[in-house]
Amino acid sequence: MADDVQVAGPEQGVAPVQQVLAALHDPVRLEIVRRLYNAGSAVQCGALYDGINKSTATHHFKTLRDAGLTERLVIDGLTHQKLRRAEVDAAMPGLLDSVVRTANAEAGVS
Repeated sequence: MADDVQVAGPEQGVAPVQQVLAALHDPVRLEIVRRLYNAGSAVQCGALYDGINKSTATHHFKTLRDAGLTERLVIDGLTHQKLRRAEVDAAMPGLLDSVVRTANAEAGVS
């Protein structure tokens, strides 16, 4: 049986580089992006953060969406986040690869 997948919210482009970098500057948002990048697919929201409450996580997810880095999907009634890797790479080639490679090294992930 196929998953029921819905994109929650309008399609938007990638924000200007200043807004993207500001979104990635926060350690919680960088960790969310790192986990999404490493997963390679949509991830249920609760698996993307540790040590913060749900309302704070919601704020971080919104900031990432507003920067055009992620999109929210509803899969079988559960909310997931998906990194818009292809769109970001088209707008800013190499940015995500470089940022996540460094974040992985700092987190001890190869």
